[in-house]
Amino acid sequence: MATVLALSGSPSRTSRTATLAEHTASDLRSRGHRSFVLALRDLPAAALLSADTHDTSLARAVDLVAESDALVVATPIYKAAYSGLLKTFLDLLPQHAFAGKPVLPLATGGSPAHVLALDYALRPVLTALGAQVTQGWFVLDRHITTAPDGAMTLDHNDELKLANVTDQFVLALPSRTLLTAA
Repeated sequence: MATVLALSGSPSRTSRTATLAEHTASDLRSRGHRSFVLALRDLPAAALLSADTHDTSLARAVDLVAESDALVVATPIYKAAYSGLLKTFLDLLPQHAFAGKPVLPLATGGSPAHVLALDYALRPVLTALGAQVTQGWFVLDRHITTAPDGAMTLDHNDELKLANVTDQFVLALPSRTLLTAA
């Protein structure tokens, strides 16, 4: 069982990106992994913008990254790039914060024209942090619907593709099984 931290990089309170991150975290929990979602929008803005890692909330967020075995990084795509909120958080992390950790990048956006942002904008930053970046997935906003109770429904094809990239991510997760001598 691995511990997976899902970072939600959307600044919006009613975020399809956050819903996708929670959906993926829930899927990982159903597979026997510990998974949590950290909504970066809930971090204190002044501390985040000034990279005040002595702030208790930011220090705890950085610790959660360090303590995780793997990460899901979910972001909306704005103007062909991942969110500034996510960039601000990633910039305050230590240089090798993701070293050796599998990372599943997920993105949402309004146009298929932004699909390349995963590979040309986000992947290089994750790699620079030392991540073992797995195949990610981009979901069009219109393919995500949320019921009044908060339940998310994905377009059938996106659900299948997300399940496939999640399967590949799970294969990359480190095992916490301890071997015992007989």
